[in-house]
Parts: sequence; structure tokens; C-alpha cells
Amino acid sequence: MTTVLDARDLVRRHALEGGEVTALRGVSLQVQAGEYVAIVGPSGSGKSTLLTLLGGLDLPTSGTVAILGTSLSALPDRALTRLRLERIGFVFQRFHLLPVLTARENVELPMAEMGVTPASRRARAEELLAYVGLAERARHRPTQLSGGEMQRVAIARALANRPAILLADEPTGELDAATGREILALF
Repeated sequence: MTTVLDARDLVRRHALEGGEVTALRGVSLQVQAGEYVAIVGPSGSGKSTLLTLLGGLDLPTSGTVAILGTSLSALPDRALTRLRLERIGFVFQRFHLLPVLTARENVELPMAEMGVTPASRRARAEELLAYVGLAERARHRPTQLSGGEMQRVAIARALANRPAILLADEPTGELDAATGREILALF
């Protein structure tokens, strides 16, 4: 089985005016292709910090993260950005949809960054919006969508470039129980 994510001895400290806060202490995790892993814990326990490290959005104070055998800390900024674009899909807690774009355009955005042709982007975005049950909402802007619909658009966007790994930060945290179950079923 292929190891898609390998994190070893992750430590993340944040310097504050009054001292230092340790958000993570020696976390190790290995995820194989096809595995579904949930990181659970109380608020403030470091779950979001861990996800930002695993996705290369931040670097650990010490320890290593590798995606498909590539060490994130060894990559220059440009290569790290490219790896995130090609290999990692993010579903953020607050969605991070661009309000001026339609649902379809939000899904197309990472593909545009990859240089995918407009026709291919549109077809893939429409396919993904249908997958998440929003084909009829493709032309709506985020302000015209419910929280659950915005979350589904965010999932479609995260899947746009066919990532090797999908990271979701509290994907059901802002949703009612029924919509939360629907979102988990999509994963």
C-alpha cells in the first residue's frame, strides 16, 4: 500500500508576547492510500494546527511531513505551492469561497491555476457539482447558498485537481446534523 502522508515527531510552538505556546508536541501519523482518518479532540487541542502542517500551509518547529515521499520542508516556496495545488485538496472550516465568483467558477479556480483549458475546467466543475448535488446551483454566488451548499462547493473545489490527499478542517462544524451526515457521506 502507498503511503500518501507521513508525519514524524511534529512540534509546533508559537511565540507570544508573554512567552511561548506549544500547539503540538511530538505528533506522528502515517496515512495510506484509500484510508479515511479522523483527528478528534477538544477545542484548542491542536487539530487545525496539525492540518495546516500536514497540508504544508505552515512548517513545524521541528519534525517532518512528507506527501508521497516528498519532504515538505525540503521544498522551496514555489515547489511547495505547486505540490499543494497538485496533490492536496483543502476543505477549510470557513469554506473560503470567493464571493464574486459563482459556485462553478469557485470549483474551476484551482484548475485554472494548473493551466487546465477552459472547456475541461467547466466540464470537470459541472461533474463535481453534480456529484455533490449542486448541478442546479452552479451559477449561484456563495451569498445565495446555504451553509451546507457552500460546504459542498468547497468539497467540489478541493477535489477539482484530483488530489492524492484531502484535508478537511471540521467539515461539519457549522452545519445541522442532517446536512453534516450528508457531507460525511460525500467523503
